[in-house]
Order: sequence, then structure tokens, then C-alpha cells
Amino acid sequence: MYLISPKVPQYKANLHSHSTLSDGSLTPVELRDMYKAQGYSILAITDHEYPNDHTSLGDDELLMLTGYEAYIRPSPDCRYDVYSPEVHLNLFARDPHNTTLICYNKACCKYIPEEKQADIPRAGSERTRAYNREYINEFIRTARDNGYIVSYNHPYWSMESEADIIATEGCFSMEMVNYNSYVSSRLEHNGALYDRFLSAGKRIFCHGADDNHNRFPAGHPGFDSFGGFTMIMADSLSYDSIFSAMESGNMYSSMGPEIRSAEYRDGTVHVECSPATAIIAYTGRKHPKHFLAPLGETVTSADIEIDGDARYLRLSVVDREGRWADTRGYSRDELGL
Repeated sequence: MYLISPKVPQYKANLHSHSTLSDGSLTPVELRDMYKAQGYSILAITDHEYPNDHTSLGDDELLMLTGYEAYIRPSPDCRYDVYSPEVHLNLFARDPHNTTLICYNKACCKYIPEEKQADIPRAGSERTRAYNREYINEFIRTARDNGYIVSYNHPYWSMESEADIIATEGCFSMEMVNYNSYVSSRLEHNGALYDRFLSAGKRIFCHGADDNHNRFPAGHPGFDSFGGFTMIMADSLSYDSIFSAMESGNMYSSMGPEIRSAEYRDGTVHVECSPATAIIAYTGRKHPKHFLAPLGETVTSADIEIDGDARYLRLSVVDREGRWADTRGYSRDELGL
């Protein structure tokens, strides 16, 4: 079975970005133009607590996904605290014109102009947000019931405990890499955490994103665009096709490397990729099986045997610059084990 088929087109996407409508430095049009010029096919402008339909900015070459970023903090007035954990979630709308705000809270919606707040469609409880798993999971259920799929954002930055993160229910995907956070910490590549999800039997996908705010120009060490992205495998660059592919997990996270093909057959996975120093198969065991290039060299393919006792299978490709590409986890049932 193909985990990644060479016959299905791959579309490059940034699924997390911020514009001048919240705390970003570039307008939606400037973001569109910048990402289109870099060869991206998909952009989601996910401003904080401010859903907007940007689909009219798209064209045949760049699809604009509708969504926004929500947050839940310990402070009842939504105050930001650099030493407290919090939850950030991206909500992606199945209907491109859906701009429903979930569980409206005035303290959280500081970026929506006062004169527009009354006109935004709302759903769910408008009580003070509570930083506990019951409320967080209720928030996610409400979002799903109102036409969104939900991702868990930048887990390292969010400072939540591993147990709390894994107890979060209803997210279709988590950010394997968040480039804005990675630029400052070099720790927001979340492979180890993702393995904990999979070992716990959780079905959740993974993706990469910039979470760009563009406070620094290109060439500056703090520039936060073009370092984390998602390759989405879909039949066409249409909203329905891309959304269906995301919802089905037909995508992988990357910081640079390409995974051109991955096929599992008769206990072996065959991978073809851009030049890499390592190709790794994670299955929930100690010492994952891998294929390493000789020092100073690269490889573009590998065959790796998979144990019959594998708990799951996910693949990673690492290039000379130490940049990762990561597939989602595939279950034993999917692999026929």
C-alpha cells in the first residue's frame, strides 16, 4: 500500500499565519503575494480569535483556506503570561465562507473592531473560558459541531504537560513543527511527543506550519516564514479536495525535505525522497530502524524492514541542514498487521 503515492499531486501549504488583522506585520494581500512567490499552493491566514473569509484573494495557483486561531488561558481575562501554560487551537472551516466564532469571549477577541463584534456569527457557550481539559474538550466539540476541524498548535511553546496534551480530545492533527517557535527555541519539532500520542493509541495526524508574524525581514535570523510547511496530497487544488485530504491525513510535515513516495509491502517500507542523511522508521520500539547515508554523502531512497510487532509506523527524512520531514502515524490496522 502507498502511504505517499508518487501519482498523487503534492501541494505546498502554510496552515498557520498572522496578518495585520491580529498581531502580524503584513496585510492579507502581502501574505498572499509573498507565499505565492515562494511556490506555495495553499495559505491559511489564521488570525487570533478573528475568523475571516479570504477566499477571494485566491486564484487558480493559490488556494486560501478559511480559519482562525483560538486560545484558552488560565487567566479569566485572557491575560498572556510567559510562565503559564495555555492552549492554542487552529480551526479550519469545511465551508470556505464559514466565519463562525466559537465560544465568544470579549476578553479574547481584542483584535475584532468593536463595531464588528456584534455582527460576527457565534456558536457555543459564552461563559468565561476555563483552563481545564473538560472545557478545552468541550470547546473542540463545539468547533467540530459547527463545521471546523481543529489542530493542536505549538505544544512546546504552550508549556502544557504531556499528560494534559494527550488528554485533549477531538483534534485531527498537531503541529509537528511550528517555525516561529522553532526559530526562538530550536525545540518546536515535536517528534517525541507525537510518538507518545501514537503509543497511547491516539489517532491524530501531524503537519508543519510557519505561524509567521513577519516582524523581521527576509534574511534576518528571526525571519519566521518558509521554514515549516505541509505537503498535502490531493487530486486537485480545490477547496473540497484539499480539505478532504487534510481531514483524511493525506499530508506530511516538512521543514525542507520532500518525501516523493512511501510504500509499505510485505513487511518492508520503501521510501524515495530528496537528498537525505537519514531515513527513519518509527514504530514504537527502542532504537528505530533507519537507513543512514555515509558521512559526507546523501541518499534518496531506502528499504526498511518493519517488525510484525510494530505498534504503528511513521517515517522521517532528515537532510544535510538537519531539517525534518515527517509523515503521520499509520496504525496496525491500516498496515494490515
